[in-house]
Amino acid sequence: MSVLKKLAGDTVMYGVSTILGRMLNYLLVPLHTQLFLPEQLASQVQLYTYAGLLMIVYTFGMESAYFYFSRKEGDRQKYYNLVLSAVILVSLFFSSGIFLFAEDVANLIHYPEEVTLVRWMSIVMAIDGIVAIPFARLRFEKKAKKFVAAKIINILMNIGLNFFFLIICRDIHADKYLTIFKPVIDLFYNPAVGAGYIVLANLIANFLFFPFLYREFADFKFTFNLSLFKPVWVYAFPLFIMGLAGVTNSLFDRSFLQYLLPADFYPGRTTKQAIGIYGQCFKLSIFMNLAIQAFKYAAEPFFYSKAEDKNAPSVFADVMKWFIVICATMWVGICLNLHLLAEIFLRNKIFHEGLAVVPWLLLGFLFLGIYYNLATWFKLSNKTQYGTYITLTGASITIALNLLLVPQIGYLGCGIAFASSGLVMMILCYYYGQKYYPIPYHLNSALGYIFGGGVFILLDAFLIPSDSLAGFAYHMLFFVLFCILVVLAERKALPQRYQRFLGAK
Repeated sequence: MSVLKKLAGDTVMYGVSTILGRMLNYLLVPLHTQLFLPEQLASQVQLYTYAGLLMIVYTFGMESAYFYFSRKEGDRQKYYNLVLSAVILVSLFFSSGIFLFAEDVANLIHYPEEVTLVRWMSIVMAIDGIVAIPFARLRFEKKAKKFVAAKIINILMNIGLNFFFLIICRDIHADKYLTIFKPVIDLFYNPAVGAGYIVLANLIANFLFFPFLYREFADFKFTFNLSLFKPVWVYAFPLFIMGLAGVTNSLFDRSFLQYLLPADFYPGRTTKQAIGIYGQCFKLSIFMNLAIQAFKYAAEPFFYSKAEDKNAPSVFADVMKWFIVICATMWVGICLNLHLLAEIFLRNKIFHEGLAVVPWLLLGFLFLGIYYNLATWFKLSNKTQYGTYITLTGASITIALNLLLVPQIGYLGCGIAFASSGLVMMILCYYYGQKYYPIPYHLNSALGYIFGGGVFILLDAFLIPSDSLAGFAYHMLFFVLFCILVVLAERKALPQRYQRFLGAK
């Protein structure tokens, strides 16, 4: 139990920079949806989608390779230098190409007017790629506090710059107040850039990573040893393909929605408006993804460190059980209070049109989170090719179902495709894992929470209206009921004083 407490503590620590950090970042969602129309935010949705896809190329499995090859104390600096050198070369190569051929890239993605944004995004991606390995080092060395501090400062700076450009500069330029600063503001502020300042704020904030990670760069020596790099690449390549397929699985919908959605599919809405609506509703599903990301930050080095422990299988099974308990509870909680969250974060009612897709997206992230847990077996047994096969299968399902469903049911098809893909990947990973690296997972418990959560969500959707204050209260009470059932089901795992209270003894 002490091992699980340590993992839980690390997860909470990383959660500060992911969940809490993104919650702070969510302050921007009401701002953006209030200032800009869906079609004005469509280019942001597309650019960040493509950036997410390219980040897999920039890091190409090197984070996991660094964890694997640095397990021996004497190898850490050697492989850190090697891996970071490789990532720097790849990041600069691709970002330079995007920057130089920004006009062609902007035309390719059907946003010819966004050349400047493409150039800004190329720099954002280069920085994100380069700092990925120093951040992996912080995780490996269990320097969670520094990791969290860097991420939080970046987020706070990004939020501050968004308000600075989108509110303060706009108002001073319009002579609303502080007119004495107007000549200075007019030197760099152009109202025509509009939503483009979202990317510029991100770019400036990212530069602050370098001084904060000074120590991680100070002892770095650029090096490239082909004979040393070859086994690293052999290990990382299947993970790279897996990551590429995985991010395609997650981002294909937003990347290709503009091509798959028939014109005038939604009455009175253009394709760009539909992309903007879907992109902002997608952000409501990010809560689940953030919890999974926080867990991955803590769990990946944890799993590698426990690889040789004879009790590892039972520990991994317990980790999986509590992961599902927490994520299934999040799934139910968000779905039951979806309209309340929409009122808070999606200030313009036009964005509420896409809320029906959110439960499917959340379920997809839940399945993916379970898959990431299950994937431990092929990473520890050096059978990473299985991860490639499984993830390519998932990506194929995502692509096929998007092609089939989006022209028929719109962006709801994106959510169904995402959840279906995650389900298949989860089942395949469990099947092969039990053959090659058996772990005694609590299967009945997992199925009970997932199916039970689904039943609660369906009953809530059909029985409780969401168009009144009383409806919001009933949704919350229904969620409290689910939480009570979870506590009763797990009462024997609680501290003894609570067990006695709940009659578990």
